[in-house]
Amino acid sequence: MRVLVMEKLPSGELRQIDDREWTDAMIGALHHVNYLMVGGVEYETIEGRLNIDSGTMELLAVKVQPR
Repeated sequence: MRVLVMEKLPSGELRQIDDREWTDAMIGALHHVNYLMVGGVEYETIEGRLNIDSGTMELLAVKVQPR
C-alpha cells in the first residue's frame, strides 16, 4: 500500500515528508510503534487515515525535538 507521511509544522501547516509503498509487515508494525525515522529524522506519529479515493494511507507526524 502507498503511504504518505505528513509532518505537522509548529505553524499548523502540513508538509509531505515521505511517499512510498509499504509492505504489509510495515503497516502491521504501526500497531506497536509510535515513532518513525524518515531521512534520518525521528517523528512521532499522531494519527492516520485511509484515503479510499486515492488508495493511500496518510500518516500525520511531528518532529521529535532533541533533549
